Amino acid sequence: MQQDSVHSYRFSWFDWFCLWYPPGWLILFNRHWQRYQPNPEGWNWLEYILFLIPGGFYLALLLRWLRLGCRFPRQEVGQFNPNYQQAFRDEVLAPIVRHYFRAELHHVENLPQTEPLIVAMNHAGMCFPWDFLGLAYLLSETRGWVVQPLADISLFEHPWVIWWLPPGWSQVLGGVPAQLNEFEAAVAHETVLLYPPEGLRGPAKGWLKRYQLETFHPSFIRLSDRYHIPILPVACIGNEFLHPWTFNLKKLAKRFYLPFLPLSLLMVVFLLFPSMGVWAMRTKLRYYLQPLYQPWTEVEPVQQQQTHSGEVRSITYQGAQRLREKLQITINQLISRKLDNS
Repeated sequence: MQQDSVHSYRFSWFDWFCLWYPPGWLILFNRHWQRYQPNPEGWNWLEYILFLIPGGFYLALLLRWLRLGCRFPRQEVGQFNPNYQQAFRDEVLAPIVRHYFRAELHHVENLPQTEPLIVAMNHAGMCFPWDFLGLAYLLSETRGWVVQPLADISLFEHPWVIWWLPPGWSQVLGGVPAQLNEFEAAVAHETVLLYPPEGLRGPAKGWLKRYQLETFHPSFIRLSDRYHIPILPVACIGNEFLHPWTFNLKKLAKRFYLPFLPLSLLMVVFLLFPSMGVWAMRTKLRYYLQPLYQPWTEVEPVQQQQTHSGEVRSITYQGAQRLREKLQITINQLISRKLDNS
């Protein structure tokens, strides 16, 4: 995919319409991809129009399935393309993050000048990961960094995603599958990696626990310590409103091999417009950058050499939970301040 070989994507009236009409966001993503990487197996204009009609997505799905010879779209393992990430960031993410989610970066003085870096943030919303994409956009805009988010494997391989988005879309944009070897390889290549320490437990916790951090997985502490990569904790406020008043139907989610299955009033609209799977409610995403955390400064090198593997796991787990407690206190203070000002 050569970005320089084609003209940059310019919004037409139809693109602006898609941006402000929720079922059209999926059209916007696919149209942008087709500009840089034509895909005959992708969605076509007739199918796009059907997206916009209640229930029309199901007919569009049938038409595309017949057009492909009654088979699924071919799966491809995409390679990260920084040029396309920049094009998507500047031409699609920018208007969404700036004008729709109104994202703000606070305490920029805590942001280091250089990478590599592990950015650990609370994750919520039970929807498409707009809180992570918003932070990735702001970090790239502020420092010019290439940022890669860690994402659950379902974002790459689930049948719904294969139909919704172009093959390899997540990988080409820089998504790193949430597997230890992929995580470690990304960290070793000195990237800026967005990491959700709660894992899927974060967005799956639902509305009632929206401000309660789940247990942090210690893997990012271990890799930070091994490669001496600092951790930038970030508290995000507003991501709980990406999909508000939700409850997670855990048993049904497992039956359909989904990371979570939200129950809310919005799901009625989603059943009529399945293309809204990449959409989220309008909110104000505010990111509060915390001081850098360097786990390797907590244990002396000689002491590290004399520590058994079981004790190392215990130390990294304790370090992860201490960081969780600090971030929880920050979130509680921010929510309390917000309530006082309202």
